[in-house]
Amino acid sequence: MRKRTVLRLAAATAAVGGATLAYASLVERNMFTLRRYDVPVLPTDAEPLRVLHLSDLHMTPDQARKQRWVASLAALDPDLVVVTGDNMAHPDAVPGVLRALQPLLDYPGVFVFGSNDYTGPVWKNPFTYFLPDREYVEGVELPYEELREVFTGAGWVDLNNVRTAIKAGGRTIDLVGVDDPHIERDDYPSVSGKVSSSAALSIGLTHSPEPRVLDQMAADGFDLLLAGHTHGGQVCVPGVGALVTNCGLPRTMARGLHRWPGSDSWLHVSAGLGTHPTAPVRFACPPEASVLTLIAR
Repeated sequence: MRKRTVLRLAAATAAVGGATLAYASLVERNMFTLRRYDVPVLPTDAEPLRVLHLSDLHMTPDQARKQRWVASLAALDPDLVVVTGDNMAHPDAVPGVLRALQPLLDYPGVFVFGSNDYTGPVWKNPFTYFLPDREYVEGVELPYEELREVFTGAGWVDLNNVRTAIKAGGRTIDLVGVDDPHIERDDYPSVSGKVSSSAALSIGLTHSPEPRVLDQMAADGFDLLLAGHTHGGQVCVPGVGALVTNCGLPRTMARGLHRWPGSDSWLHVSAGLGTHPTAPVRFACPPEASVLTLIAR
């Protein structure tokens, strides 16, 4: 009787595990979700400004559902589109990224790249994400210069280690961005400096939300910091949240809107819209885009 009980428990555990894996790989990773946040960063009596934040598409050529869903976000009529990297996951991904973002290229936009814009994914043991000093392994080179030309050709601003100002929503926005700190391409000192007093708003971009970069942006007075990279943990435990962030960010800040500690800056971390192709699952962390409605303080 004891042996039969053990066998039943093992069978039940296997069934639950199989059902969970099926849900995570077939259902939740395609449950594209739009999140909305109000962020109090504008001067008193200022009209709201709507920012669409996209990250971590990890696009492959055959992901038509994702492409259609992202393209439909143009109906939100954003004042500014912000893309924080990891757009590609395949050497032939540029046409798919373009199909997804084409309707949004008519709006003012800014972008930085992530590591998976430069090189493609390679198979890895997912448990290595728990190792803080794991070696970064590069895959095949991706057509990042082609993607850059698509974005800049449409008028979007490349903020990879760049400081500039643009007009959006009838306001001047002071902007700074760094190339991906996850692979040490960032050079914030070359673009650092206090925010412009003449700008109505200031925004800092980075793909990986490394505290060493966020601290510097916050010290310079940037109102809003935008990042991706974490996938929100990708596989989360209900009631616990993310188990890893794959960077120096605390697990409690793996996604969503937070006040950056010790500053007046707000940080929004997107859980992103894709997954690593070798681990195409999400659990308790659906793929997302975010609309940030910036309002008066």
